[in-house]
Amino acid sequence: MQGAHQVSSRIRRASGASFLLAALAFAAPGFAAEVHVMISGGFSAAYDALAPHFEKYGVQKLVTVRGPSMGETPEAIPNRIDRGEPVDVVIMVSEALDGLIKRGKVMPDSKVDLARSKIAMAVKAGAPRPDISTVDALKRTLLAAKSIAYSDSASGVYLQDVLFPKLGIADPLKGRARMIPAEPVGRVVARGEAEIGFQQLSELKPVPGIDIVGLIPEGAQKVTTFSAGIATGTKNYEGAYALVKFLSLDFVRDPIERTGLEPVAGKMAY
Repeated sequence: MQGAHQVSSRIRRASGASFLLAALAFAAPGFAAEVHVMISGGFSAAYDALAPHFEKYGVQKLVTVRGPSMGETPEAIPNRIDRGEPVDVVIMVSEALDGLIKRGKVMPDSKVDLARSKIAMAVKAGAPRPDISTVDALKRTLLAAKSIAYSDSASGVYLQDVLFPKLGIADPLKGRARMIPAEPVGRVVARGEAEIGFQQLSELKPVPGIDIVGLIPEGAQKVTTFSAGIATGTKNYEGAYALVKFLSLDFVRDPIERTGLEPVAGKMAY
């Protein structure tokens, strides 16, 4: 069997669209055939579009679990890792991934930025679309809404802890604005359980039964970066490396853009 360093050196010399074939061809017999992935919602639609292209050669199979980048729910990625669930690759909000790196759960030099994401607002399909074209218009819309939903991950934490206090409306929104744990906000809006909902655009786009009003305006907006890294406890380093490298290649930019994200030209440190 080739050593991991020897195989990795050969993989790293591959580039462009040929990388995937090279990575899988160089993987030595005896390496695990499965790559265990933990992923948060913001990059999920892009990942779902790209995963079949990674798997189609039949050498590496992706085993995927999903959860928020942060929070107290059992599904949250840090909590899954702390329970000892198997993981080779983590894809989540960059700041949260940095936290896992500091705790020794993810290899520091393996981190790659994949895409940037912005917050959007949605209403139930067919409902009136409130004005959010300016910060003042957004503030008026929030104060007029009977019920507001937002995620328990990066976008929702920002709205609750930063934007609402900044706009001076945290107290008036109490009892009407709520964080939604471990469920896409769009589903709550589609069921009519919230008049308006906020989440990453890429997480709202796949949800049926809603209309996306648009991105919240500059001055209120927060850009979130989604990143990938290799878990320190990986049982399949070569497969994990191949996946992270694949997701950072230039030729995957179009599928990422179609999900509402802005691709980032991130590069692995080694």
